[in-house]
Amino acid sequence: MQIKFTIGIDEVGRGPVAGPVAVGAVMVEKEKMVEVVKMFEGFRDSKKLSPKKRNEWFKNIRQAKEEGILDYKVVFMDNKNIDKFGIAPSIKTCISKSLKNLQGPERCWFGECLVLLDGGLKAPNEYMNQQTIIKGDEKEMLIALASIVAKVSRDSLMCKFAKDYPEYEFEKHKGYGTKAHMEAIRKNGMCEIHRQTFLTRI
Repeated sequence: MQIKFTIGIDEVGRGPVAGPVAVGAVMVEKEKMVEVVKMFEGFRDSKKLSPKKRNEWFKNIRQAKEEGILDYKVVFMDNKNIDKFGIAPSIKTCISKSLKNLQGPERCWFGECLVLLDGGLKAPNEYMNQQTIIKGDEKEMLIALASIVAKVSRDSLMCKFAKDYPEYEFEKHKGYGTKAHMEAIRKNGMCEIHRQTFLTRI
């Protein structure tokens, strides 16, 4: 089969002790790839961007989606399922759901998609055209864009949680185990969005 779509995938939130993990997936049709490359020329390594810059890029990605130039999905797995199933299986489930949500029933067959994944990530076996790329968000534009949509979406969600649980200041550390966050847990105990399996020693 001829490749008709390229999809970039990255995950955000593997390491935090609170909140969900998020997987972002960005898909571009072959005919629109030149336009996307031109639109996001020079964009690489989303992790080095400031929050302000990430939000600016996310607006550009969202605008491109509205114009039909690309499509993207973000799938979350909450802390309770992470505790129940583990972080690696949770990420695997998110990858599978993100791909299914992008494809839709009429979009494309498995063999028509080239799936590019960051780090040690893998797509389901039925996606026979897939490549796992170390430091993929530095090397592949679509993986970098996927990282942006996942990161901005997860950060936004953690800021909403901060309003429900102000004593933990999730808006500052986004659930990562910073010194201030760990001290807040020792003082207040765990809340509903903490990953208990990540906090066996406090």
